[in-house]
Amino acid sequence: MTRKQRRLWLVGLCLLGLGTAVGLSLAALRQDVVFFVTPTSLMGKDADQAKAGRTVRLGGLVEAGSVKRTNVNGDSMAQFVITDGAKSVPVIYRGILPDLFREGQGVVTLGSLDGKGQFQASEVLAKHDENYMPKDLEDALKKEGHWNPATGAAPPPPSAWKKMLAESKISS
Repeated sequence: MTRKQRRLWLVGLCLLGLGTAVGLSLAALRQDVVFFVTPTSLMGKDADQAKAGRTVRLGGLVEAGSVKRTNVNGDSMAQFVITDGAKSVPVIYRGILPDLFREGQGVVTLGSLDGKGQFQASEVLAKHDENYMPKDLEDALKKEGHWNPATGAAPPPPSAWKKMLAESKISS
């Protein structure tokens, strides 16, 4: 075998080894490359993995009327139900819930299913949509009379917030 042939074989083996390593890594991570699973998915195809006590991210909407907050030995505890419209999963979380957390709002929780079919969350992330309005801004708009939730009127669109606040600062 000539030097050129040996070099070609060595490069080929290196590329084969690299390709195998990348393929095995992607195969191992394939099931974990999902941001969250829905209650339907958790109870369906992913049930075996979740029931094994494996940590997963569960996402959906907080079901209306399901939030119960209590104190256990001085620690905050919340119980609520996450739904995707088809199936629901009861969730137990020990800790302080995020400010954006409320019924009907989208959330993503990190945790695992226990033996009773309840999701034991170690972390809760509240999501908001494009209509989210910071509390300070909401209070300012109410104070200036630009938005009155009692009338049932929708708040102004986000594109109008800066203009309205600038006008209110000029007039005061």
